[in-house]
Amino acid sequence: MTRTLTAVLTVLSLAAGAAHAQTVVTDTDGNGTWSIEEMTAAYPDMTRELFAQIDVNGDGQIDADELQAAREQGLIAP
Repeated sequence: MTRTLTAVLTVLSLAAGAAHAQTVVTDTDGNGTWSIEEMTAAYPDMTRELFAQIDVNGDGQIDADELQAAREQGLIAP
């Protein structure tokens, strides 16, 4: 009984951790910002319109502040 309870609690803990995991956006070219291609790799539903909405300064790249703001505003998943 103790082993079963331990196993169940372990699975629940792992599931809860996965629910709080953050989507990782990889900067493949190493320039410190994310292009639409890099964002689409992390967020397959990314559209040009959504990218433009997140790209507040309009430079064609998403920086860390813009990415965090988009997450906080619920534009993209954390």
